[in-house]
Amino acid sequence: MDYIVAFRIQDMRELVFALEYEPGCNRVADALADHPTAHVRSLSLHATADQLWRVDHATGTPAALEAIEDAFLNGDYYADCLVTEDCGATQTTRVLDRADDTLILYSDWERTPACESVPHIARDHLGDGVLFETRHEGRHYTWRLIHSGDGDVAAFFDDLTVAVGECAQMEMLRTADTTTAAGRNDRTQSGLTPEQEATLQAAVEHGYYESPREVDGVELAEHLGVPRSTLTYRLRRAEEHLAKQYIAGKRGANERLASH
Repeated sequence: MDYIVAFRIQDMRELVFALEYEPGCNRVADALADHPTAHVRSLSLHATADQLWRVDHATGTPAALEAIEDAFLNGDYYADCLVTEDCGATQTTRVLDRADDTLILYSDWERTPACESVPHIARDHLGDGVLFETRHEGRHYTWRLIHSGDGDVAAFFDDLTVAVGECAQMEMLRTADTTTAAGRNDRTQSGLTPEQEATLQAAVEHGYYESPREVDGVELAEHLGVPRSTLTYRLRRAEEHLAKQYIAGKRGANERLASH
């Protein structure tokens, strides 16, 4: 017999935030910072009170994938653990698949009382059944959480801030109900997030795209009050979206001309 489970998606809430790791605090972040075109995204991530397991999909050059694999396999502590020293946890990481430009990794982690992680702090304050999605680019680690909305979000962020300490800066990107998120109402008419559009506008106004540049990335990041890697991340995603939008529009125009 087949069973269909229906979720009242309109009652769910979405949280999106980013951790910006300082050098030396997270080996995966360090590896990705050395290979800016690489990234890691989660295919599956689950946590119980005492355990966490996940499957991650990494893309990049062969050298980048080698560095990412080494960070996962030989880190001093588990990549998702927010403790910056050996917490005594039992960790297993295995390579599930490998190609020239992709790597799929399975990780299993049994926590100890000293361990802290985003999923476990989320379970403490947002309840069971939280869904997690992550994307790691450079030192920028973005988390998307879907939860029931019944938990204490403020307490979650308070505990997360304490656990992160001096190792990372935290940035709230979005909080909304999932119907709003599905409608992409958090984006501007250009299709960019407000943060991406504001960063792009500042870059244009301050001459970042002039030749020669009137302001460099460090100066622009200082002006906006964000880390350099956050500036780079926002500009890269904005440029990617606008480039794809331009090519799609040009392709559509060519197709319309060909049809006449």
